[in-house]
Amino acid sequence: MRKRNILIVEDEVKMRRILEVNLRDRYNVLQANNGDEALSIIKGNDVNLILTDMKMPGKDGISLLHDVKEFAPDIPVILITAYGTIESAVQAMKEGAYDYILKPLKMDEIEMVVEKALSYARLIDENRSLREELKGSYGFDNIISINPKMLQILELIGQIADSKATVLLQGESGTGKELVARAIHHNSQRSKGPFIVVNCSAIPRELLESELFGYEKGAFTGAMRLKLGSFELADTGTLFLDEIGEMEKELQVKILRALEGYGFMRIGGNGSIEVNVRVITATNRDLKEAVDIGEFREDLYYRLNVVCINLPPLRERKEDIPLLAVHFMEKHKGEGKREVSEISDEVMKLVERYHWPGNVRELENCILRGMILAKTGRIEVRDLPEEVVEGALAAEAQTPRNTEELKLMKKTEKERVVGHIEKQFIMEALRRNKGNISRSASDVGMDRRQFQNLIKKYRVFVGDYRGT
Repeated sequence: MRKRNILIVEDEVKMRRILEVNLRDRYNVLQANNGDEALSIIKGNDVNLILTDMKMPGKDGISLLHDVKEFAPDIPVILITAYGTIESAVQAMKEGAYDYILKPLKMDEIEMVVEKALSYARLIDENRSLREELKGSYGFDNIISINPKMLQILELIGQIADSKATVLLQGESGTGKELVARAIHHNSQRSKGPFIVVNCSAIPRELLESELFGYEKGAFTGAMRLKLGSFELADTGTLFLDEIGEMEKELQVKILRALEGYGFMRIGGNGSIEVNVRVITATNRDLKEAVDIGEFREDLYYRLNVVCINLPPLRERKEDIPLLAVHFMEKHKGEGKREVSEISDEVMKLVERYHWPGNVRELENCILRGMILAKTGRIEVRDLPEEVVEGALAAEAQTPRNTEELKLMKKTEKERVVGHIEKQFIMEALRRNKGNISRSASDVGMDRRQFQNLIKKYRVFVGDYRGT
């Protein structure tokens, strides 16, 4: 594999030399004395990564970052900064920097961050050519994954597809349980038969029995004709019962009898009906816990749980997020006002850091929204839902990566908590003393000037408390 090209931008010759000596064995190292010189090198060379000091005469690291993002947005930029400018570095990350490294430099940390950034850049490059390849190499009936646990699940699907065993799919909402059920069906000998879906939580409980088993003409008021239930409609195919954990226990008995081979009767009927159906069920509940508390029949649980597949949430398969994002762009191509075929580096970093409580379904909705709102052919941060951006930045801020960040975070959190307590303290004193500053100060044991300084510091409007 050819060496990747790294550009070091540093005005101190000694520092450039140290970095060059430590990195040249693994990378082709280019060097620049300042931001302007760096731009010339970038325009004339295939640069894969930029490692730049923040403080330099002339064009500094932040200005260089802005310029790079204008004409070469896919090049990851890593900032080198002193502890005193760490807040500026964090802000720069929000503007598109890949990462920052604190002085004094530790070469093992630099090498780790550089390799991670280059791996990320390679992934971005690969994403552009993945759209067609995904359908073959990484796809399994629209299940996109390179996550080891998901790949094991795909292998298991191939093993169980042709069996008659019932399958229980467990996982959070949005993890793709119906996709897995369809994959099992489409890769089985039943693939030419019907695939019928019943959402047990979406149908009123009084109607669910007739939905599943059907009814005879005249069985009740309004039954003007014969209705076939889902079990009959799924004959020779697969019946997928989603949210099985929400089913009433009275109906669970009839499901169990049908699965045990005793057949079923339509409502108002008098004869048992037998069908050849493979049943797959799904739930986002812990069915074993539901059994323990008496909300789900134990015998039905074990009948459904012949093969159990637990689908991991998206936060546990983050390596799949770039692949899924590209897949959803391809899937929804043409749904926006313009052709959108790229995702910015900043967006990709944010979606990888976000927690995704709605899992794959939420990611798909996020990408679709981005495509619809995009002002160019690329999804930018401004096109994402606010909760995704804020959630990703909060996750980044809450995880210190070294002792200096830990110290800064502890200091920041201490100041925030103390500030909140002090403000509440001042407001409560004013409330007790109806906005009188002198009495409030005396009440809490402060002199008037000290109390006024706190009022100014926290921008408390004294008039709000007069006459209360």
